Amino acid sequence: MNKNNKPSWDLSPRQLCDIEMLLSGAFAPLKGFLNQADYDSVLATMRLADGNLWPMPITLDVSARFAESLQLGETLELRDPEGVLIATLQLESIWAPNKDLEALKVFGSNDPLHPGVYYLHHQAGAIYLGGTLTAVELPEHYDYRQHRHTPAELKALFKKLGWHKVVAFQTRNPMHRAHQELTFRAARELEANLLIHPVVGMTKPGDIDHFTRVRCYEQLIKHYPEQTTFLSLLHLAMRMAGPREAVWHALIRKNYGCTHFIIGRDHAGPGKNSQGQDFYEPYAAQALAKEFEAEMGIKIVSFENVVYVQDRAEYLLESEVAPNEAVLTISGTEFRRRLREGLEIPTWFSYPEVITELRRSYPPRHQQGFTVFFTGLSGSGKSTVANALMVKLMEMGGRPVTLLDGDVVRKNLSSELSFSKEHRDLNIRRIGYVASEITKNGGIAICAPIAPYSAVRREVRELVENYGGFIEIHVATPLAECERRDRKGLYAKARSGLLKGFTGIDDPYEAPERPELKLDTSEVTPDECAHKILLTLERLGFIKY
Repeated sequence: MNKNNKPSWDLSPRQLCDIEMLLSGAFAPLKGFLNQADYDSVLATMRLADGNLWPMPITLDVSARFAESLQLGETLELRDPEGVLIATLQLESIWAPNKDLEALKVFGSNDPLHPGVYYLHHQAGAIYLGGTLTAVELPEHYDYRQHRHTPAELKALFKKLGWHKVVAFQTRNPMHRAHQELTFRAARELEANLLIHPVVGMTKPGDIDHFTRVRCYEQLIKHYPEQTTFLSLLHLAMRMAGPREAVWHALIRKNYGCTHFIIGRDHAGPGKNSQGQDFYEPYAAQALAKEFEAEMGIKIVSFENVVYVQDRAEYLLESEVAPNEAVLTISGTEFRRRLREGLEIPTWFSYPEVITELRRSYPPRHQQGFTVFFTGLSGSGKSTVANALMVKLMEMGGRPVTLLDGDVVRKNLSSELSFSKEHRDLNIRRIGYVASEITKNGGIAICAPIAPYSAVRREVRELVENYGGFIEIHVATPLAECERRDRKGLYAKARSGLLKGFTGIDDPYEAPERPELKLDTSEVTPDECAHKILLTLERLGFIKY
């Protein structure tokens, strides 16, 4: 509660993106976060309860504990992380959603490898709030202010410039020459002007940061004809929902005054599922958006892949390439490998100025910071191996090395925390935050907590990988051997019932499914383990001898 005795909620990063879109009119016809009737209707029919087309549930998720203090009809204050009041919400609905159903309806899957599904189950609050918003002020941005516009501002600009046809291009990645060719084609065929409208809110975990991407866009746009193309940033939190997301993106661009919207192959697709298959068919997003084109009032411009034909020295649609013509391609994976290893990237693929910007932010791996994250049972040997690794890395030199041992962190950073699941997760988040700062600044962080829960380990990985490498080491020493060592007598106390909630005895340890390395200290010495880790770091490119 605040001094006015009104309940107050600090908005999460995704909620901040959503509320900015709601208050600016980018999510019209929405007037606030969906109430339960609208939410149920959107899941079932892709429409609001009044029949308006709307494919994405925009809800305010909060913790169950916070929701217990709320009553329907009261006013909730919504604030940014610094406590600035952004808007108030008149509460119309408070409910516990069926998240399994939401995942299946919105994402077509309940697979945790889908980032939207994972967020829904592991990061979103248990209770949803819905109601009408009253704006106080839009969230403040201090970066790239010249490129940020509300829907009203862009519409006024198009009118001033005399742009009657505007085709929007959506992206969450750096743009290269194939993307440029695709937008050129759209503009030529439609005799329209171009709006490059990249997402700079929340995208897929692991994507290139928006600061770097915007610098790339600024370089690329110099290669468009003058007075034809405009760059504006969209502070959207993507859900990676494929076909539904394509319809959502088209509706948003309609609100910004665009007349056409480009949808390419696998629009807003998150990649592969647990079976190694794409989550969505490659052209499913185009098909669904086309189905609602007339109702939305924005034309869908669909394209197949664009490829570089070596003999012609130009980009063509795949269907335009003759069977005997040589096609050059660089996949996203291959591009990242070349960037990571400092290898040549040809000018037919991207402009040198764009590559220079990317190399500034993403130097070769052996020049980046990284985190080595040990996880395993108490007594498994994590701390011993971590210390051995620290010494070897310090011996090599070149980057500062910091050891964040589980016991030491508990004493110095988390002494007030208990051993409940909530507090264990908070402790690991603190370790992850410190490790991410070390990594961001080019250092090496070695973390050695128990970290028994897979969800928070994934959260830490995503945080650290925004800035450098994350190497997970599962110290898989058998429980019996850990108990035999038991220098502190903790297992004995847990077995006798004197110590409750002890990992491996009466609290679960969720073993990593795909660690970068798995070790068993009952079979090899700490020195040998450290050597294996060094070989792994060398194989991944993080160190060079």
